[in-house]
Amino acid sequence: MPTEGKRWRHVVISTLNSWLPGDPRGFRTVDHKIHSSGDYKNPPPPGEHAGLHRYNKKISGDPVMVNEELRETIGMVMVNEMNRLSHRILAIAVAATHCHLLVELPDDLKEIRKIIGECKRKASVAVRKHLPGRVWAHDGKYGKVDTVEHHRNTFNYILNQEGAWVWSYKKEGGEEG
Repeated sequence: MPTEGKRWRHVVISTLNSWLPGDPRGFRTVDHKIHSSGDYKNPPPPGEHAGLHRYNKKISGDPVMVNEELRETIGMVMVNEMNRLSHRILAIAVAATHCHLLVELPDDLKEIRKIIGECKRKASVAVRKHLPGRVWAHDGKYGKVDTVEHHRNTFNYILNQEGAWVWSYKKEGGEEG
């Protein structure tokens, strides 16, 4: 049960340039003016927006990749920041190009963006020596987790991220997934 005024969220943040418009896994532009006919579970037809993807890769540069040695640092900074801000966090997985969190946050999108933005900022500062410059893409996804089944499935999904550094409140420490 979430605390009053809060709700559980499945937060997904990506590294800079790791999911660009035209991506073969599916995509939507921020304003939804352009989007593919599929998504990562049901990809669009091959080459649907290949030209757009080539163009965006050319102007954006290579994706930021978080190497294995930095994943625990990033994860623990985020866990500690959530705890410092009094937001219960149950699980986190940090992979090469994205991060998943199951966390209780205020039921206010503007406030969520501010909190996650601060976590991303602190994580970036913690690894700046190894990853200079911008690490995270703009914004993220903040899916509502409202049922017990969805909560359990999200928790297990995060804990089973292959190749990611994974932490949960049950383990109170990270390990490779």
